[in-house]
Amino acid sequence: MIIYGVGLLAISTIIGVILGDLLGVLFGVHSNVGGVGIAMILLICIRIWMEKHGLMHIETERGVAFWGTMYIPIVVAMAAQQNVITALSSGHMALFAAVCTVAVCTLTIAVLSRYHKGEPLPSEQQDAAIGVKLHG
Repeated sequence: MIIYGVGLLAISTIIGVILGDLLGVLFGVHSNVGGVGIAMILLICIRIWMEKHGLMHIETERGVAFWGTMYIPIVVAMAAQQNVITALSSGHMALFAAVCTVAVCTLTIAVLSRYHKGEPLPSEQQDAAIGVKLHG
């Protein structure tokens, strides 16, 4: 089952690289534009979808968690393959891509935090219980 986590990462990476290359062609930059970021956001979305539908087994979760911790080395390795000089030579496009990336990441985090609240911390649960006893 751990291999499913690696499989999810592979699918996300392939889709991210293809979309990043398409964005590069669309913007006229002969480089991948945001492919790794798209892949990681896609991996997060797939993981949340699988958890909501009960498809995320503990072994799959371990595989996804492992690759989640490997995010920085993956970014460094993929950035080494990109043609950074070409991206920087078209300065306005690099700036536009950076602004768009920050905006998309900010919106994605906002959406994920709205729909995936998570469990309260133990201290928050105790504080809420104490508040009910004091006011109740």
